[in-house]
Amino acid sequence: MYTREQASQIRQQFWTVFGQYLSPQLSADGWKVNWLNYKTGVKDIYFRMNADNKRGYIAIELSHPDTELQELVFDQFMEHKTMLHEALGEEWEWLLHTSDESGRVVSRIYREIASVNVFNKDDWPALISFLKPRIIALDEFWSMAKYSFEG
Repeated sequence: MYTREQASQIRQQFWTVFGQYLSPQLSADGWKVNWLNYKTGVKDIYFRMNADNKRGYIAIELSHPDTELQELVFDQFMEHKTMLHEALGEEWEWLLHTSDESGRVVSRIYREIASVNVFNKDDWPALISFLKPRIIALDEFWSMAKYSFEG
């Protein structure tokens, strides 16, 4: 078992390594981008990546505090579902109104990989191989779709 500080250091090491793998990758629009803290440019729409001792996941997270507005944005994504799944090359899970780690109501469109442990460095290649192509594909999708979510 790890202390809280050790666990934090290992997670930080993983995300540093992951960021190094992605740093040479330009966005679909040809820009340098911070892949770990991806800016969608639209309030309350986030691309999230996470890894813990059981799984890793990547998600589009809708966090508008007004659940009715959150549902409207979720419906907008539903209208882009085919384009999203084509860009990703796979289908993702769609979850309207769930809770995040802080207990806030969010909606998520996500994909996860099970049976990986961020605290086991032997699992890092599997996590990186899972997350990297998906965040790049999300960026490609977003470069085409973001304009319909602005304003």
